[in-house]
Amino acid sequence: MSSSAPLSPDEITRYARHIVLRHVGGPGQTRLKAATVAIVGAGGLGSPVIQYLGAAGVGTLRLIDDDVVSVSNLQRQVVHSTPDVGRPKVASAADAVARLNPHVHVEQFATRLTESNARDVLAGATIIADCSDNFDARYAITDTGFALRIPVITAAVTEFDGSITTLRPFETAADGTPNPTYRCLYPEAPPADMVPTCAQTGVMGALLGIIGAMQALEVIREIVGFGDGLTGRLLLIDALSLRFETMSYGWDASNPLSGTTLR
Repeated sequence: MSSSAPLSPDEITRYARHIVLRHVGGPGQTRLKAATVAIVGAGGLGSPVIQYLGAAGVGTLRLIDDDVVSVSNLQRQVVHSTPDVGRPKVASAADAVARLNPHVHVEQFATRLTESNARDVLAGATIIADCSDNFDARYAITDTGFALRIPVITAAVTEFDGSITTLRPFETAADGTPNPTYRCLYPEAPPADMVPTCAQTGVMGALLGIIGAMQALEVIREIVGFGDGLTGRLLLIDALSLRFETMSYGWDASNPLSGTTLR
């Protein structure tokens, strides 16, 4: 459903503050209109991603989440509201996008993304925003992004800490080495009992807004093509000290997707 049609007069007015930006302009806004962004997770991270990409004029948002809205979600999942309790999150989020921007088409997938269905659900996307909350989903999303040659912006938040990085492992760096995969950064998932849930430890809602907005910004930068992306760089945010740090990471020749044993 993404469209490469010219911007309408209403869209030109709506996106005027983007269009006057020298790194975006009309061509960049048109690229946003033509894009399809698959957003896996319509919760704490997905909420600001959905809102900002919808407001930015991404042509199609593909929302993937099998959960329903609960009262305890509302402290941080700001795309939903109290009357939405009990509704599928993808339906609630789609209604929020419709209220925000009628020019955006929303595809709803009320399903849990798994290794077995990831290719069918993600195929055809311009870029993937990984807003999931578990390692199984992250591996399925990022492995599939590699296989389909779709960039992935992946983020995570626990308690007062957040992180975000960009994955383009199907391309090479300037020195000719492959870009790193998610499995270069996290070769194995930690034991399940070492990763407490949000319900067990809590999470700072405003931090999800910060990370999610940054994730939306990374998606926009990748689609439009400006700035220095986070490929090979992991941005870390500590909300207790409000400290931002960037850690570089590289390709691991032993990774199972693009390692030397596969060549």
